[in-house]
Amino acid sequence: MTGQHPILEIKHMHKAFLVHGEPSVVLRDVTLNVHEGEFVSLIGPSGCGKTTVLRTVAGFAPESSGEVRLNGEPIHKNRGNVGVVFQAPNLLPWLTASQNVELALRQFGIRSKAERRERAASALAEVGLGQALGKYPAELSGGMQQRVGIARALAHDPEVLLMDEPFGALDAITREQLDFQLLDFWEAQRRTVLFVTHSIEEAVLLSDRVICMKPNPGEIVADHRVSFSRPRTLAQLGDPAFIDEVREVRSHIEQYYEQRNEK
Repeated sequence: MTGQHPILEIKHMHKAFLVHGEPSVVLRDVTLNVHEGEFVSLIGPSGCGKTTVLRTVAGFAPESSGEVRLNGEPIHKNRGNVGVVFQAPNLLPWLTASQNVELALRQFGIRSKAERRERAASALAEVGLGQALGKYPAELSGGMQQRVGIARALAHDPEVLLMDEPFGALDAITREQLDFQLLDFWEAQRRTVLFVTHSIEEAVLLSDRVICMKPNPGEIVADHRVSFSRPRTLAQLGDPAFIDEVREVRSHIEQYYEQRNEK
């Protein structure tokens, strides 16, 4: 935990949608604090509301009740302080890597072309793409395209970075490589990250804390603090301490299903 006070506060958040005229509860009483510099992952089965939490924090969808605050202010007043990395990079194919990042900066109100170009170059260098500024998406691998998406989210220097399964569509080897590249730039900058994944191993590898959720409706069932040390390395994936952490996080999720089956 880096800061004494949470930078992001989710308090008793409840989210429901109307389905055929009837309310369907997606999230119930979700409460979560994230401190400055923390890497926190949300994990759980499909339908447990992980992405809904992220979309609400991003300001894309208001909570039905409860509140989300960034630096003590309602999230709708702080949307510019949040960066979002989506499941797919969604790059414009007729723009270069730098131009894709610059376009996002223009949408954030940065009018100076020189400043946009400088910020884009800095953000792409931060994710290891300093030599790819002039390349078009078709010239980049899937992993490199996703790193452009991360650079786009970082370029306006957000206080919180939200990442919604950013590597989920990639092959296992590329995904592992990007996990470690993400760890490298996180170690360098210690940005505050809220990360959604379906992979328990990925969550444990990356995170300070793993928030375990259950579906129907989505609720937090465990807030697990990862105990093994940083920096994380490839060798640690086979370490008994890492395997124990993965097993413990899995047990939080499996325990919910065991309790449900007993009813």
